[in-house]
Amino acid sequence: MLTVENLNVSYGAIKALHGVSLKVPQGSIVTLIGANGAGKSTTLRALSGLVKSSSGTITYDGEDISKLPTNHIVSKGLCHVPEGRMVFANLTVAENLKMGAYLQKDRKWIAEQTDYVFSLFPRLKERESQAAGTLSGGEQQMLAIARALLSKPKFLMLDEPSLGIAPLLVKTIFERIVEINREQGLTILLVEQNANLALDVSSYAYVLETGKILLEGPSAQLKADPQVQACYLGG
Repeated sequence: MLTVENLNVSYGAIKALHGVSLKVPQGSIVTLIGANGAGKSTTLRALSGLVKSSSGTITYDGEDISKLPTNHIVSKGLCHVPEGRMVFANLTVAENLKMGAYLQKDRKWIAEQTDYVFSLFPRLKERESQAAGTLSGGEQQMLAIARALLSKPKFLMLDEPSLGIAPLLVKTIFERIVEINREQGLTILLVEQNANLALDVSSYAYVLETGKILLEGPSAQLKADPQVQACYLGG
């Protein structure tokens, strides 16, 4: 569903990505792991058009989207849940969800999908009229994912969903990520510093180091790799 070939991204004189290539098959969960500053978030930002690549191609659903603006990319069903959640703090939970559905016209679908995300995350239903800025970090992450699901995505990119969240809620969120993939058939590209969790829920993984793909393979295989264990799994 997504093919990235030889992607290069620079911030001024600093080169952030050096010829990154990866594939995400339809219906799969693929993860990108690596240390802080490896280029994981930059990769997602390039895929969603938030930063422009200097060279390379991004093919999504059979179409080259390398030069498209972000709003056009979103309208094609590729949705990005950014690091830090970026909820609209002064809007309520319900209003945040409506913002997610901004491009959708089918009110019946919006109502059904809203019910679905409330069934996924019952805490959001309980806090429907509460300002998003008053939610805990874990609840804000739930809201960011739920808001993305209201945009009718076909492909979901999640950037560090476990960051700054209590361990119990991290477990819940990752269970829901797997559930969304299974129930809605959503293709997911997951960027995650918690490599253990990421490799557990994904089928295939790429290891990014200083802007380059260092290793790739089936997640179970990488989890057993001594180099990955030593560098990323605390072993």
